[in-house]
Amino acid sequence: MNYVAGKLVVLAAGGTGGHLFPAQALAETLVGRGYRVHLMTDERVREYGKSFPAEKTHVVHSASPSLSDIVGLPKRLWKLFSGYRAAKAILKLEKPLAVVGFGGYPSFPPIYAAAALGIPCAVHEQNAVLGRANKMLSSKVNLVAASFASMIGLPDAAKSKLVLTGNPVRAVALSEKAAPYPVAGKFNLVIFGGSQGAKFFSDFMPEVFAAMPEVLRGKIVVTQQCRDEDLERVRAAYAELGISAELRAFFNDMPKRIAKSHLVISRSGASTIAELGVIGRPAIMVPLPHAIDNDQLRNAQSFAGVGAGWVCPQKELEPKAFAELLARLIGDLPSLKKAAESALGHGKPDAAERLADVVENIIARKSAA
Repeated sequence: MNYVAGKLVVLAAGGTGGHLFPAQALAETLVGRGYRVHLMTDERVREYGKSFPAEKTHVVHSASPSLSDIVGLPKRLWKLFSGYRAAKAILKLEKPLAVVGFGGYPSFPPIYAAAALGIPCAVHEQNAVLGRANKMLSSKVNLVAASFASMIGLPDAAKSKLVLTGNPVRAVALSEKAAPYPVAGKFNLVIFGGSQGAKFFSDFMPEVFAAMPEVLRGKIVVTQQCRDEDLERVRAAYAELGISAELRAFFNDMPKRIAKSHLVISRSGASTIAELGVIGRPAIMVPLPHAIDNDQLRNAQSFAGVGAGWVCPQKELEPKAFAELLARLIGDLPSLKKAAESALGHGKPDAAERLADVVENIIARKSAA
């Protein structure tokens, strides 16, 4: 990496894939433009941020300021204040040109500190519903970048700051951009749901396949993410049903596997929707129930609304009916191919470039002031 002295941008994100993946995509783009990148996040970065192209990673304390647990509120507020002081000290020392937040409460102290120091800052919202941390920070930042054309929950006072960028995807997903839709061979079905969704699909999908005709099961090749503790029982169930399947707790090359698929069954987190749109694959989406603000449902509705997929609320699912839907789609490749084309229309492969433009815009405004 060829860093240019002084050209530093700090990215602040919660330490899960949903927040870190778009931050990583922006980091890759900024590095390509000659910037240095630092990351501020929490301890979970050790699991999700191994390939993040940051010159330094700063772990800062944070917590939710929610009033739902009054007893624990003083402790959480103290952690937030400690994180704010630590972030402020780091920013004073490193002197970044800008700070960009990607949601999650670990982004709160760095953005709040940047605003207090007069450093240009922005937040990016991955979901169709503005997250709570970003909502609280929207009054402090210069710009709010959106992944979806319609965003729910943006305060009126911040609407003039809104800019549509799309949700940046990592280089590993961009490398599969607009992959040709497969037209021959067995039906490739990819099933995944993140740490919270894999358990549900491990329980539900064997029942779905059991409800399908044996001749149809023989046409399917499954790639599925399962938790470690579920791998053996799901593998045994599929073997008994005669289904060819590759099961793992984690796939490093998931975008490549999505590109080879005919159909995806998944949750509807923002990064999932973004990668499906960039690669161009249809999906049956089962939004995570009880997600805060129903963000996954809104994401899925946006994707399905352009004809790119189907939304199936978990509480309404029944194995036989789901098996019938799946059988119908397997037998209708022209409709799936059309849905894949609609997915491409929903995707924004230049989202990272657009967001990098936003960063350079707020830097330029500061320089011109």
